[in-house]
Amino acid sequence: MSDANFTATVPQESLQSKLSQPLPVSSVAEKISKIRNGLRPGQQQMADWQSGPLAVSAVPGAGKSTGMAAAAAIAIARQYDSPEFRPSSRRQIVVVTFTRSAAANIKAKIRKYLREDLSLPQTGFAVYTLHGLALNIASRHPNLSGLQLENVTLITPSQSHRFIRTAVEQWIANNPGRYLRLLEGFQFDGEETERLRRQSVLRTEVLPELATTVIHEAKSSGIPPEKLREWSKQTTDEYAILSVAAGLYEQYQNLMRSRDFIDYDDMILAALRVLENDSARRIEQNQVLAVFEDEAQDSSPLQTRLLEILASGWKDGEVGRWGDGGDGGDEVVSIQFDSPSSPSSPSSPSSLINLVRVGDPNQAINSTFTPADPIYFRQFCEECDRVERLATMDQAGRSTKIIIDAANFALKWINSQWSVVSGQLSANKGLPTTDNRQIPFRLQTIRPVDTGDPQKDANPASVGRGLELYTPRDIHHTVELLSQRVIELFTEDPTNTRAAVLVRENRQGRWLAEALTPLCKKHNIILYDVGERDRRSHVPQEILALLQFCDRPHSPDYLKAALEALVQRQLIPTQDLNTLASLPEEFLYPGPLAAPQPEPVQKASHLCRSLLRARLELPLYQLISFLALALNYDQAELATADKLAERVNQQIAGNSSLGSMLSVLSEIVNSERFEPVETEDLEARYTRAGQLTIITMHKAKGLDWDYVFIPFLHENLIPGKFWVPPQSQFLGDFTLSEVARAQIRAALHEESEIPEVTQAWEVAKNLKTAEEYRLLYVAMTRAKRLLWMSAAQKAPFTWSKPENLQEQAPCPVFPALKRQFPESVFSSAELGVRS
Repeated sequence: MSDANFTATVPQESLQSKLSQPLPVSSVAEKISKIRNGLRPGQQQMADWQSGPLAVSAVPGAGKSTGMAAAAAIAIARQYDSPEFRPSSRRQIVVVTFTRSAAANIKAKIRKYLREDLSLPQTGFAVYTLHGLALNIASRHPNLSGLQLENVTLITPSQSHRFIRTAVEQWIANNPGRYLRLLEGFQFDGEETERLRRQSVLRTEVLPELATTVIHEAKSSGIPPEKLREWSKQTTDEYAILSVAAGLYEQYQNLMRSRDFIDYDDMILAALRVLENDSARRIEQNQVLAVFEDEAQDSSPLQTRLLEILASGWKDGEVGRWGDGGDGGDEVVSIQFDSPSSPSSPSSPSSLINLVRVGDPNQAINSTFTPADPIYFRQFCEECDRVERLATMDQAGRSTKIIIDAANFALKWINSQWSVVSGQLSANKGLPTTDNRQIPFRLQTIRPVDTGDPQKDANPASVGRGLELYTPRDIHHTVELLSQRVIELFTEDPTNTRAAVLVRENRQGRWLAEALTPLCKKHNIILYDVGERDRRSHVPQEILALLQFCDRPHSPDYLKAALEALVQRQLIPTQDLNTLASLPEEFLYPGPLAAPQPEPVQKASHLCRSLLRARLELPLYQLISFLALALNYDQAELATADKLAERVNQQIAGNSSLGSMLSVLSEIVNSERFEPVETEDLEARYTRAGQLTIITMHKAKGLDWDYVFIPFLHENLIPGKFWVPPQSQFLGDFTLSEVARAQIRAALHEESEIPEVTQAWEVAKNLKTAEEYRLLYVAMTRAKRLLWMSAAQKAPFTWSKPENLQEQAPCPVFPALKRQFPESVFSSAELGVRS
């Protein structure tokens, strides 16, 4: 489930007997000083905060959560030290972070500081996830927020969600002219088969993807459909992409309102509606001393605006005071910025705002598939820097020195190449030079910690060469070399070794897990594939797709959804599913005059017919279990499918029909009220000792291991090619969704004009490339003692067909690392010995 409902709130207990008088000044001051002296320089800047805005830019492994916890505990302690302090008037520190696990971690650290270091009650603060905070505010004022929680259902709209699909169908019905223009693309001869194929692509891929992207981007910034239409008038593209997107967005909103459904952006909007009311805003602000935000680089504009309002509850002349009067407390902070805060610049600090934002813009790895936009945190850092309110946490004790050197080199090399290449491209295409705000990295060098740092085993000694760079013959040779190194490491200390293989795609992880399983069993090494849990969470959706096909096999949409599930499970080869789905009868039961089907099509057709035969021959209550076996589920997935079957069969008892089963399953999938069977724990499980973990680079963020392996570093994945899927190339050499995203962000950034399609596509490509490089940086900085990297000479073009090997160019950073660190390169002779 989502983090939305998680709130780690520490209650305000009745402490009148203990706290009616302030604690002795010397006692509090000495204890605060002791905590501060145990922190690193960047953490000390956080601990010194007393009022006003503060930006904290931290490198990986710098101890952000420790610094934030210490700063929060010290701020709470200072309240007790004030002559005006009264328990009834005390305000809270509100700590906001990204995930439930991070919230629990920071909460535990703050409580430890208060209990053990300051001898104070463990109160005076509240820890929330962003959506938990919004829900807390909205639920306290239901009449203002418009949210009656007992009557609404929370969803996460994905491209396949029925509300998105329904919005697409309604838009098509209401806008036949615009739809016809999309169908024609830039060239169309009117051939019927091609028309049906294009209809399938538009209805099941292009328009749902456009709707999902724009709804997230616009809604998370508080932009209504009408604003998108206004922006569309500033462009001249023949498809009127933003206008199409506005129509889809509008249909989606109407559907959500009519069914009492909400999404996560609605939570933030509901909280903001509450805070528009003067009385409610004062009530909420009067409870808040300051807001501390973690992972600020991943905030959306709307989320940032919510935190700014909560942190702005101090009147002129009141900032820093505890209580409601008197001359005590801190000096009022008076800060003037070049541009005031505005809806389009939500992160501009205000002179009377108690907001501490902590993040690392170089670890912003969600901006191309979520509304998170690191540009706002960068701006916040720059504006705070101009008034000397920027703290930099650049010391990190996680990694050995050569790993730090490699990460620093990669960052600087990528930025230098970016400036050269993007400048040349802009000149060649007549486009504006790339904005410096869009370069991949903020120039921020990781430094080792000082001698005597309190972190245990800070900047540990390297194992082997610390950084090891390999160029295997192919992916099979990669597995051999990786396996040998794993065996060596686990043989030395089998119970305390923590190691992980970081992959770019889940498909790589699945292939690697199959290749490593026999060896790990032979040497008693625990192998944990994190992707298995993700696959279990998709069980209800896959079962629903197959059952919908069994119910209506002649529906092109249901046939395509079933084929997509079979491709995802690698039960049939990847192929053009739109062509197959456009004529279901011809695909399933080709006539005697039909052209012979290619072998991949025959395999897919045979499997689909076997599903239909099972629908006719099996009793209804056995259908889900059969489909689970047909999908080749593993043990945990089968257990999840059994749990699903039991729940569905219970709900349709007395009304047993396929229609009833589909209705129940649809509700489960769309309302997200079903958890997979967990046979193992989660994040702590990823870093358990004595285990080799296979995990994607995205999921690895925030974690670390002694030994990290990063294989398959090829240019086609990092930074990757920003390509247009062949099936939608009839629209042009771009995708509607990415063009719309770039145009919306340009408008939000208040650029001089909204880019046209060609320029917007170039901007989108740059954003994607920059994020992929940041993802590699995140992966490299997960390692403590050994960073093992490889780029095989031969690798698959696509990991859906790992058997098709061809020459692949390495990720551009990899040869640069080899040149910079020649002592880390394993020569051909050494590879021969190892293999």
